[in-house]
Amino acid sequence: MTRNNTESPAVRTVEGRICKAVGGFYYLQPAAGPLLECRARGAFRKEGVTPCVGDLAEAELTAGGKGYLVRVLPRKNALIRPPVANIDLLVLVVSTVSPAPNRFVLDKMLAVAEYKGIEPVLAVTKSDLRRDPELLADYRRAGFPCYEVSAATGEGIDGLRELFAGGRLAVFTGNTGAGKSSLLNALVPGLELATGAVSEKLGRGRHTTRHVELFPVGGGYLADTPGFSSVELERFAVIRKEELAGCFREFEPYLGRCRFTNCSHTGEKGCAVVEAVREGAIVPSRFESYKALYADAKKTPDWALPGRDETI
Repeated sequence: MTRNNTESPAVRTVEGRICKAVGGFYYLQPAAGPLLECRARGAFRKEGVTPCVGDLAEAELTAGGKGYLVRVLPRKNALIRPPVANIDLLVLVVSTVSPAPNRFVLDKMLAVAEYKGIEPVLAVTKSDLRRDPELLADYRRAGFPCYEVSAATGEGIDGLRELFAGGRLAVFTGNTGAGKSSLLNALVPGLELATGAVSEKLGRGRHTTRHVELFPVGGGYLADTPGFSSVELERFAVIRKEELAGCFREFEPYLGRCRFTNCSHTGEKGCAVVEAVREGAIVPSRFESYKALYADAKKTPDWALPGRDETI
């Protein structure tokens, strides 16, 4: 009697980026080829790992052009609202009108981006309805790239598209009603994301984004995200008071030059940061935001604060 010595075929694996996660299905984009629909192996649950949009992952191929996620590669950063990993740019979408800019909310998100090691960019929308040269000047002076854009006229769209060169992943976020979906539709023709009208009574848009999804653009990826509110920021974006000054990039030249080594930079005598505000080197509204965030951090016990490497 002869024995069948045929070996089972080797399991094929591919690596790619998770571009969408819906209902327990993960859609992996390999370096070449179409999206791969995957389930996650049970081992992820045992290890306490939840795959996330933006993750670089490995999948085993199965019949029918599908697969199973078997490994998530180490992340360089991650957010929980929006749930995205391995972010290169955080594009903060702020409108000039309806709703009007909220500088404190904007400054808090900028500080969070700095804390997480994500490069922040401002996209100031609705330039066709109203321009805000003071806002642009203040944040450019603070050291942030700013783009004045209009989804209606196409102004500034090509400049934003260039941000994605080199495979960078950009998360778009901002106040509901600021025009994120309209902006993404302009960046990616044919995307046709649902947009919500702004309520005249409430001054805010209807929540229209149902899940985070990455879309290829300019050699990289962009993500649409749910709208955030100041309440969500209070819950997820508190930074330790000792680290807060380092999250305001225009403070950097003055740190270490104060009279007292434990200076909080909130009003002490001999504070180099306070002096820079008086001399006009630091925008006063940015300094006021810093003081408000510092006061919040002082009221939050250390055990309740997130670590730098934790999601927010």
